[in-house]
Amino acid sequence: MFLHACMAGTRMAIPLLALKQGFSAVAVGALLALFALAPMFLALPAGRYSDRRGLQKLMRISVVLAASGVALSALWPIFPVMCISALAAGGATGMAVIALQRHVGRMAKDPAALKVAFSWLSLGPAVSNFVGPVLAGVLIDFSGPEAGHVSGYQWAFLLMAVFPLLTWFWVRQVPELALSAELANAPPRRALELLAEPMMRRLLAVNWLLSSCWDVHTFVVPVLGHERGYSASVVGAILGAFALAAAFIRVCLPFIARYVKEHQIITGAMVSSALLFALYPLMPSALAMGVCSVFLGLVLGMVQPMIMSTLHQITPPHRQGEALGLRLMSINASSVLMPMLFGAAGAAVGVAPLFWVVGAAVGAGARGAWHLRPGPEPKAQDTLS
Repeated sequence: MFLHACMAGTRMAIPLLALKQGFSAVAVGALLALFALAPMFLALPAGRYSDRRGLQKLMRISVVLAASGVALSALWPIFPVMCISALAAGGATGMAVIALQRHVGRMAKDPAALKVAFSWLSLGPAVSNFVGPVLAGVLIDFSGPEAGHVSGYQWAFLLMAVFPLLTWFWVRQVPELALSAELANAPPRRALELLAEPMMRRLLAVNWLLSSCWDVHTFVVPVLGHERGYSASVVGAILGAFALAAAFIRVCLPFIARYVKEHQIITGAMVSSALLFALYPLMPSALAMGVCSVFLGLVLGMVQPMIMSTLHQITPPHRQGEALGLRLMSINASSVLMPMLFGAAGAAVGVAPLFWVVGAAVGAGARGAWHLRPGPEPKAQDTLS
């Protein structure tokens, strides 16, 4: 929760400061893309490293990288340094997510336990997406001599840099799990072997579409808020409402998952997201945007635990870290390109069409989500072991 809050708050504050300094929407899109650039390259090596070394070492690397990288923007809040902070926060969070998801997935003993475990684990990012942007927005507006002063941004970055240290305080005593015995005699592996499975390809495609919803929401809300003259705390509250709703539904999800299958939840979320994205840019006020943000948070908040449960069911245990890395690499490769595309498209035609295009794509992908049904004996166990 704390490490992800560092990234979420930084990701909200950096584009607002860049816009305040006069940079264009295209530059802001490129800046946001840097949060996904480092995970794109680090995800697969980090997944393989976690398969062989476990949780603790990767977590230590992530904490140091995030805290030091974001602290630089607290000292020098200029565009090149903010680029470095974006790379550091994004890369550290990506590596930590892989280590934690692999660890929790190996703790679960059956598919039912997987759904429950990932539902509880997903509360961390959901809460942090509220805590990080809201606290950063409050500091930006109220810690300087006037609202939006550069010193307010520096205090916000300083707080975000402290959060990873709290992560290490909580994780340092978590015991390591035994490593997979298959690793000892495993031949050299290629990530493309994982993509040979139709279920894995379908899962990655669905996950990419849904992650695009998060990307466009994260990008468009600060830009739209800036265009409409909303303060940083109002923008943070809208993003925080989304995160709070996602946290709430994830508290309920362990009970919902007892009666509903993974593919049913994912399909329903995709259809609902398409409808909400059609309505979102038509909201006339900050309050209306906040209400729509809440409903979108409820819908998208259900997805990640079901995706992770499905992934662990179709992947052999000794390659789960690698599969998690491949998943993160694929969505971050998109997240590098999509904000820049969003920035260029937003500058050309406005932000409303971005919602409608992504919503249409997500709605069209719902059919693929309906076929995400792991069997009792996934083929991946036979072909990849």
